[in-house]
Order: sequence, then structure tokens, then C-alpha cells
Amino acid sequence: MSQSLEALTKALLNAAKEAGADSADSMAVRGTSVSVDVRGGTLEQAERSEGVDIGLRVFIGKRSANVSASDISTRTIDEMALRAVAMAKEAPEDPYSGLADPDQLSTQWDIDALELCDPTNEPSPQVLQEDAARAEAAGLAVKGITQVQSASAAYGAQQVYLAATNGFEGGYSRTDRGLSCVAIAGTGTGMERDYDGDSRIFQSDLRNPEDIGTSAGQRALARMDGRKPPTGTFPVLFDERISSTLIGHLLSAISGAAIARGASWLRDAMGEQVLPDGLSIIEDPHRARATGSRPFDAEGLPTSRRVIVDNGTLKGWTLDLATARKLGMQPTGNAARGTGSNPNPAVWNIALTQGSATHDDLIKEMGTGLLVTSMIGSTINPNTGDYSRGASGLWVEKGEITHAINECTIAGNLRDMLRSIVPANDARPHLSRVIPSLLVPGMTLAGA
Repeated sequence: MSQSLEALTKALLNAAKEAGADSADSMAVRGTSVSVDVRGGTLEQAERSEGVDIGLRVFIGKRSANVSASDISTRTIDEMALRAVAMAKEAPEDPYSGLADPDQLSTQWDIDALELCDPTNEPSPQVLQEDAARAEAAGLAVKGITQVQSASAAYGAQQVYLAATNGFEGGYSRTDRGLSCVAIAGTGTGMERDYDGDSRIFQSDLRNPEDIGTSAGQRALARMDGRKPPTGTFPVLFDERISSTLIGHLLSAISGAAIARGASWLRDAMGEQVLPDGLSIIEDPHRARATGSRPFDAEGLPTSRRVIVDNGTLKGWTLDLATARKLGMQPTGNAARGTGSNPNPAVWNIALTQGSATHDDLIKEMGTGLLVTSMIGSTINPNTGDYSRGASGLWVEKGEITHAINECTIAGNLRDMLRSIVPANDARPHLSRVIPSLLVPGMTLAGA
């Protein structure tokens, strides 16, 4: 019988103490993943992986080191501890490093309420293959689709356990089930492709394979005969598929790591307006069946609902222990880490206030401009917020979609863009980032 993750983390801590560490924390992750790719109605590739990864972070005074391994033998655990302690002794001092105080730790949580793990059985490879084949067939059935580049189905299960010498212990399990399809329209140099997909914690929530395949095909067709847009200033509507990237730039700018370095275009914006009146950003790590939910963070601190932006005004940074100490503030329970990395600030489930207008309403409202459905590349100045990205999508003329757009660059400044956004009401509620389509009234387009 395999060793429990709880026993592994405790063994790591005991080895660290015996090796001379002042304090330590440990992490163990057991994961299983299965993926199937179908092409031409037949199985193209199938993969399955299983394994356990362990990580140990030790402290010698204000010096620390992190080591990880995928071998869980007693010998490896002892060697990890010796190596980590030796590394820590040579590391530079960090006055802000260290474990949480016992009174900061999370002591109670309700794992069942979060619904992070589907109790149904792991799907067989045959079931995954059938789902992928159905999605492919639906994509090929769309008139004008010449081929399906890939149709894939996957399942994953993971158990996580954390322990530390400050007394924290806790673990949880999570699952995910995914399905995707990439369709191609046209031939030769006139080919265009697009995709659709879905990922859920519970298999029963997954969208129908036919829906995903059909949608991928229709999206690929919509990209046919693309042209460059005129150069100038136009309204730009970020489709719901990619609108979360816009809010993502704001979330990156309020990370404690960026603020502590002074490398953020929002470093002096606490208490200032960053979004239009009436718009708020709420973080809720306790949403059921959401991939960003966490009962506690990677340092054993409790997670809780918090208001990041309230009625347009920025209210807080995203902080782990180290960045909170650097800034003289309290941590927000937002530390994330892997077995081989140190904790860093990360956001959990995010929701932006939705508007009253539909996606189609905003297309009509924008008059003449660009509906962005995909982006490539990124040039974002983290200090000034200057924004420039390659984009493609659909051109809107007099409130109606007229043709596809490609080889286009959109540019602006994130401060100005975010303060003027107009949200639609089309956000998907199951995502970890519930962000609707967002209209920016004016951006620079470079095309023809």
C-alpha cells in the first residue's frame, strides 16, 4: 500500500529537524492524468501518468532553501533534508522569510462545501475517446470545415497535503475533466482555424461534445477571408473568451511581489479609482465547483472573500507572508506554490460586476470598431501600463459584423482602458474568472 501524503509530509519535517533546520514546511502531491487525442475518427494518441511529488522548504535563521523530488523513499527524504539545510546555510539572508505565526494559521474549513472533487469513477480511455470522436465529428459536420486539427479529452485527479513545524496540517483532493476541439476551414494559404473547449471539476457539468465541435467549426468559418483593419482610433470589444486577460493585467499589477519591487503601474494607486463607478472585483476562494477555490493557502493561512476593487476604487494588494512583511501589511491568504517552488502571491476565484447590456447590445453600441476574439504576443510595460498586443477578430460597421480581421495591433494604456470599460452580461459563472465581454471605447488600431 502506498504511503499516505500526510505521512510523507511528516517524514520530511522530521528529516529536516534531524538535519539541523530551525523550521520547515513540506508539501506532497499525488496526481493521476489521462488524455486521449482523436484524429480522423481513430485514436491518435493516449497518455496516462501517475506519480507523487514531494517538496521541502527549510529555514536556518533568515536563510532558506527549497528542494523537491519524485522519489518518496526514506533515503531520498533524508538526502533532501541534508541538501536543503546545506543550501540554506549558503543562501543570502532574507529578513522577511519565515513560516506563519501559529495564531495566523487556518484551523477549520469545510472541504465538502467547496466540491473540489468529483466522487464518480475515473472515466475509461474508451469513454474519453468517444467524447473526442463525437466532438471531431460535429466539427467536421459544419459546412466549410475541411479538417479537425485535434479533438482531445482528458481527466485529472490530484491530492495535496501541506504540513509545517508551526503546527499546520491540511489537505484536499481535486479533479478536472476537459474536452476540446480545433477546427480548420479553407485550404492552402486561405486556411483559418479556431477552437472551443470546456473544463469542469464534475464530469456531469461538462458541455456536450457536439456543442463543442460545432462551435469550433463555426468559429473557424467566421475567421475566413480576414483583412487588415484601417489604422486609427476605434472602440474595441474584448470577447468574453479573452476579456479575462484585460482584468488579469490589473490583478498582476496588484500582486504584492510587483508592489514590493515597485514594478507596477498601480504601485501608488491604493484608494484611487481604477475602474468605472459601479464596477467591483470580488475574490471568493470558497465558491463551490470552481477551480480557483482553496480551503487554505500554501502557507496554511485561511482564505476568505475579499473586495479587491469596490465601486471602481482599488482596495487592496494580493499578499503572501513575505510580501506582506515587506510592505508592513497583513497577508491576504493568497500564497500559492508547487513542490519545487517558494510561495508567491496568487489570486483565487475572481468576479467582475456584470453590466446590463448583452454582447450583441455592445456590438450595436460600438458602431464601427473591432470585436477581438483572439490575441497573440504581448508587450505590456509593467511600470507605465502601456499596452500593445497582436489581435484578430471581427470588424463591426454601423453596429453589424461585416468581415474577419487579422494581422492587427491594438494599443493603449491600461489605466485609461480599464477606467472606461463597459461590461456586458455574458460571463460564464462556472469559471474561476467570471469576466464578461468588455468594451473599451477607444484604442489605437494599426492595420492597413
